[in-house]
Amino acid sequence: MQRKDRLDAFGGSVLLGVMLLLAFNQIIVKLVTVGLQPVFFAGLRSVLAVFFVWAWLVYQRRPPRLTRTALGPGVLMGTVFAAEFLCLFMALDLTTVGRTSVIFYSMPVWFAIMAHFGLGERLTATRVAGLSLAFAGAAWAILSGSASGEGSLVGDLFALGGALGWAGTAYIARRPIMRDQGPEMQLFWMVLVSGPLLLLAAPFFGPLIRDLQPQHIAWLLFQSSVVVAGGFITWLWLLSVYPAPTVASFSFLTPILAIALGALILGETVTWAILAAAVLVGAGIVLINRPAQPAA
Repeated sequence: MQRKDRLDAFGGSVLLGVMLLLAFNQIIVKLVTVGLQPVFFAGLRSVLAVFFVWAWLVYQRRPPRLTRTALGPGVLMGTVFAAEFLCLFMALDLTTVGRTSVIFYSMPVWFAIMAHFGLGERLTATRVAGLSLAFAGAAWAILSGSASGEGSLVGDLFALGGALGWAGTAYIARRPIMRDQGPEMQLFWMVLVSGPLLLLAAPFFGPLIRDLQPQHIAWLLFQSSVVVAGGFITWLWLLSVYPAPTVASFSFLTPILAIALGALILGETVTWAILAAAVLVGAGIVLINRPAQPAA
């Protein structure tokens, strides 16, 4: 499809669908951890996702090629990806979907700092303003939950660890070797390495099976295929067709949608503090991803 210089109605609807899927994904995790221990669930998801991503690459006539050059960075990327989802799934097990999403989506703050020092992407005044807003939102979410007792400090810190892990995988993806691998092979490395690591770590976090029901298995398959493979590949397609800053800026919708879905489906309490924190994080994401103005 021809690359476009602005987001049209079709692209906007697809992008909104992806954001809704990512928000609903956190509801799924919350539901499945009733039956499966979170880290074990994350490991199973990655193992199953290997086959779905492999099938997609074969369908595209680009079967996975694990080269010696990419071995080190690929293993590192998969290890950081494992840490990211260990933290995210534990956060969703310990605290609310809304709080987890707000803190987790502070990721652009940590990536902007990493990119400033490691990728030469300088922090402009606009990006610093966005970084400050998103940081303030994440801090407010953590502190307000601790003060009111409605959240779990340990869960909030796991969500923050997940945000740092997400930033780490994005940083490694932008380094020369993994950048040359392409996004779909990056995803293949992430699920290939993270699956065994998460399954090995799972016994340290308690019994692997809780109250397993058939619907938990169905949601596990949905996560592995539709969310991990389908959602990520659609996101890559959007980035390949539409301006990347515009697409990335729309991620501010995910915490808002997650808060709404958490309230509607799980009956979570929505406080003014968490809404304000979500607005700050969302505004920060938009500013951080805002393209720099060309010099006169």
